[in-house]
Amino acid sequence: MRLALFTDTYLPETNGVAGTLHRLSNHLNRRRIEHLLFTPNSVIEGSHETQVRSVANIPFFLYPECRIALPNRANTHKQLQTFQPDLLHIATPFNMGLLGLRYTLKQHLPHVVSYHTHFDRYLEYYRLKSMIPLYWKYIQWFHRACDATLTPSQETLNTLQAQGIQRLKLWSRGIDCNLYSPDKRSSDIREQYHITAPLILLYVGRIAPEKDIATLTTTMQQLPQEMQSRVHWIIVGDGPSLPKMRLQTPPNVTFTGYMHGEELAVMYASADLFVFPSSTETFGNVVLEAMASGLPVVAANAGGVKDLVSHHRNGVLFEPGQADALIREICLWGNHGNHLRMMGLEGRKLAEQRSWEHIFDTLIGDYEEAIEHRNRQTKDRIITA
Repeated sequence: MRLALFTDTYLPETNGVAGTLHRLSNHLNRRRIEHLLFTPNSVIEGSHETQVRSVANIPFFLYPECRIALPNRANTHKQLQTFQPDLLHIATPFNMGLLGLRYTLKQHLPHVVSYHTHFDRYLEYYRLKSMIPLYWKYIQWFHRACDATLTPSQETLNTLQAQGIQRLKLWSRGIDCNLYSPDKRSSDIREQYHITAPLILLYVGRIAPEKDIATLTTTMQQLPQEMQSRVHWIIVGDGPSLPKMRLQTPPNVTFTGYMHGEELAVMYASADLFVFPSSTETFGNVVLEAMASGLPVVAANAGGVKDLVSHHRNGVLFEPGQADALIREICLWGNHGNHLRMMGLEGRKLAEQRSWEHIFDTLIGDYEEAIEHRNRQTKDRIITA
């Protein structure tokens, strides 16, 4: 099997899609499956990932650290003709995805499309709600000819099904339970950031409107004084809302920027409660990372996070966008340390059932099924003719 993958994001960008596709590429290498990955990142230079093909790009005006692809179609198609892929995996509906889609339709190749982001929900946060119907018409068109649409959660699958998208399959996400582990808990975090409060409340993710940062900021501001004195917030991440958030938050907040690998794993394990207000997630990778670390989760009852968090079993769900509801949960559970630890243990159990190897091998099976199905269709057409 030869695969060509198309994505608008890849390492070193920090997001769930980039990380997932990087792990997928490594797994394909282990399974000795030849593949090329086309991305608008120019930072791959000097990398040993010889299968990565970078295309020309410019910064995206909303997210300057993200890139908009300006691919040379003739050059990319020439590389594909030389490589002769059996299947294309398209992980974006935008420029890079269109490039792959044009090629696969022209060559009558099987292709799958993975749906990663609820962009329709993002539009509401940027006062572009009127564009949502147009967005869905485009998505329906983009997915209409693919052999399968891969979704990261049951909630996302249900959302696409309601929009008339067909041939839907679940492609969930895994976790490295050796990297993310309760065993990484360390008092060094308290010493490093001069924390004396009993409870460390942690947020990890992009600091942007669509992550419901406004809800988080209001919660931090309005916690009752009794609880305020007992907590210290650590915000791990970066994004366009960071400068405003810095100005609006109380003194008991530490901003670290992005963290990765072992440093991030230690941070998860050393906190006492993971607070995640985002209602736009198709999955919620950081929620699973927190669970694997034995960290109890308080999250918005929306999106793919609902596939992970069982209310009052391995975490707590609150009404999306409601800071008062989030404050109530923090005040309630912040005074029940034993219950928090029990929920953290349950979260760890869930994480231990989610092996990346199993998830990627299942995906490879979906690739093979798409190729076989397309081959059968082609033979049927020839016989009919």
